[in-house]
Amino acid sequence: MPSAATTDAVSETVAGETTMGETVIDATVTGVEAPADMPTADVAPRTDGATAMAAGTLTQIVSQGESFSTLEAALKAAGLDGALNEAGPFTVFAPTNEAFAALPEETLQALLQPENQRVLQQILAYHVVSGSVTSDAIQPGEVATVEGNSVAIAQDGETVTVSGARVIQADIVASNGVIHVIDQVLIPPGLDLQ
Repeated sequence: MPSAATTDAVSETVAGETTMGETVIDATVTGVEAPADMPTADVAPRTDGATAMAAGTLTQIVSQGESFSTLEAALKAAGLDGALNEAGPFTVFAPTNEAFAALPEETLQALLQPENQRVLQQILAYHVVSGSVTSDAIQPGEVATVEGNSVAIAQDGETVTVSGARVIQADIVASNGVIHVIDQVLIPPGLDLQ
């Protein structure tokens, strides 16, 4: 379990405008099928290889997608739903409802309780990277999260993973960052959920 000082720093880091420098990641995600109810946020391709900006902030996009209802509930329970409305920019590795459902039910329910808010903040902050990193800029390697630990970006053919979680939809671009949808909940190193 993280110390109060650690989780206070996580909460402040996620809620504020954090600048950790531009992280460059390079890999293209293709051939991956997203669930039918995954929000597209009216993303349209651009000729420069980037993706057009969606209408709304990261929080607004999460709240619009049925596949993100558990993530939305977790952000609210952690008191971080407003943090993803900040200017950013942020890159969010967003777990789907199915990813949260893969956690033991008692673990998920416990995390959503007020007494576990700091642990939930730490877990959610581990899904956020400072800066807006689209799939055309993804490079394999370690990338620091706003939680403080790094996630490992890897590519095997057309499959991109983030610390073992597969990216199932990339480049949902918001006014303050980008979302890459993943199929697992990421747990920071050293955090024991037992």
